[in-house]
Amino acid sequence: MRRRALLAEALGSLLLFATVIGSGVMAERLAGGNVAIALLGNTLATGAILFVLITMFGPVSGAHLNPAVTLVMRLRGHLTTRMALSYVAAQLAGGVVGVWLAHAMFDVPMLELSTKMRGGAGQLIGEAVATFGLLLTILGTTQARPAAVPAGVALYITAAYWFTSSTSFANPAITVARSMSDTFAGIAPACVPAFVAAQIAGALAAHLVADAFFAHHAREGE
Repeated sequence: MRRRALLAEALGSLLLFATVIGSGVMAERLAGGNVAIALLGNTLATGAILFVLITMFGPVSGAHLNPAVTLVMRLRGHLTTRMALSYVAAQLAGGVVGVWLAHAMFDVPMLELSTKMRGGAGQLIGEAVATFGLLLTILGTTQARPAAVPAGVALYITAAYWFTSSTSFANPAITVARSMSDTFAGIAPACVPAFVAAQIAGALAAHLVADAFFAHHAREGE
């Protein structure tokens, strides 16, 4: 079961990251310089694949595909520390391979670093908000209607691409992986630490807030 869960996290991250990078490349090439159209294409592909992956891999591993999600699930006692660290390693490894796969499909150099600077207080606040909302969506929907988690996450990220200033990375592993792609979805390596710190802050805030709203329901179900 442990091996299957780790393989699900790795393969799911591979497919998710390949979709984010690949759809970004495709959208930019077809948009003719219109950044809004390119972002829309990137958004729709990401939301769609999230629904598929969470539906498919949720029963196997929980379909975290995101170290911020894994961190909160560890804090809430759903994983051991060892398993959480293994999840994060699988997410990073699978995600990097996903970036390389996207590069191979679109004839982009396999090894490169992004030159796209993303920073400033506004974008960091955007990342904290994006991650906070993602985790709150997961925790709240899991309590209220577990079958709706795939749709809830997909719809939230679709919205967050547009209402957050950072376009909602909301995932430390994909932030690291996107620094290895000098494409539409890239982020310069120098910007990664601040983005990841903002994501972790947003995830921890959601963990605390969720207890205030959903802990009563969780106890009723025990």
